[in-house]
Order: sequence, then structure tokens, then C-alpha cells
Amino acid sequence: MNDIVQAIAVNALPIIFAITLHEAAHAYAAKHFGDLTAYAQGRMSLNPVKHIDLFGTILIPLVLALLKSPFIFGYAKPVPVDFSRLRNPKRHMAWVALAGPAANLIMALIWMVVFYSLDAAAVDEEYFFLVAKAGVFINLVLFAFNLFPLPPLDGGRIMTSILPLRYAIKFARIEPYGFFIVLGLMMLNLLHYWMVPVIGAANIVLNLLVYPLKTLLN
Repeated sequence: MNDIVQAIAVNALPIIFAITLHEAAHAYAAKHFGDLTAYAQGRMSLNPVKHIDLFGTILIPLVLALLKSPFIFGYAKPVPVDFSRLRNPKRHMAWVALAGPAANLIMALIWMVVFYSLDAAAVDEEYFFLVAKAGVFINLVLFAFNLFPLPPLDGGRIMTSILPLRYAIKFARIEPYGFFIVLGLMMLNLLHYWMVPVIGAANIVLNLLVYPLKTLLN
């Protein structure tokens, strides 16, 4: 019971922020490039209630935390995007898809700044450090996972956008099976070979960005 309470207390806020802002970023990008679908449905919002999915946002991350999984992630209700309404559907698809992972990378940076700021302020309460560390890690996991180049993940949308048209059409046909392929890769522990290097590289970049602040605070 204590493990459940601790898992919720530490991970709930970072997960809700990570998933909500990820989806909101897709909606903002879609509107910017001409598709008002998400905006019209009220999904261009920072209100978590608009995006939370009971199973994907709450139950999956909680179970993974209790199982002490090396990667904790979840998903929200996908923001509806009609790519045909974008001003340049093929090119702008990549930017709309990239907006979500980019939001996670920015949030990871913010949580990292919070962590070092707490340390500089000599805060004694461990809980705040645990939440900040969880915020960094959860957002890096979502960043890496969503960039995996297989539709319907964001990385798959980006690949579809940059491939020549005839190859993009063939590649997009994988989408109905993409989720099951990803699940299979996870069960076989093969996704690990994508996640670890991408998370590691992103973490190095973030540490380089925050290094001047860390030096100043010390």
C-alpha cells in the first residue's frame, strides 16, 4: 500500500503535465499550420481533464511504477488532427508530429532546472527532488518513445512526411498494425535498443543546456 501511495505521490504530477502538454502542443501546432479540428473540439487546452485517459494516463503509468519498470510512460486521448486541412499536408505533418516530443523535451529541461534550483536553495525535503527527477525521466521517456519511427507514433508521422511520396504511402499502411508491433517490441525487450540511446543523447543535451545555470547556482 505504501508503494502505491508513494508511486502516485511522486509520479502523478509529472505524468499529467507531460501528457497534457504533449497533446496540447500537437493541437497548437495543427492550428498554426491550418487545421482547426482540435481547436473546434476544445482540445487546444492546457486543462488536463480535456486530455486524460483513465487507462493510458493513470492505470498504465501506475502499474509500471509498481512493477518498478525501467520506463514509465502513458498516453492521453489523442488530439484529432485532419492532416488534409494543413496548408502543406505532407510537410506540415512532420511539424505537428514533432510538437509533442518537443514539448516533452522542454518540460524535461524545466524539471531539470527545478531540481538544481532546489539543490541550490538547500531544500531538505526529499519528496520535491523525487518529483523533479521523475519529471525529467518521464518526459525523456515520452520524448524517446514517441519519436520511434513507426506510425501511429509521432516518429512514424515524421517519417511519413520526409519519405518520397510513393514510399510514404506504403509506409503509412503500417499504421493499423503499428501499435501491436510496438507492443511486441516492448515484450521482446527490443524497444530498449531505441529508448536507451535516445534518452541518453537527450539527457546529455539537456545537461549541456543547464550547465551554465548549474555552475551559477553553485
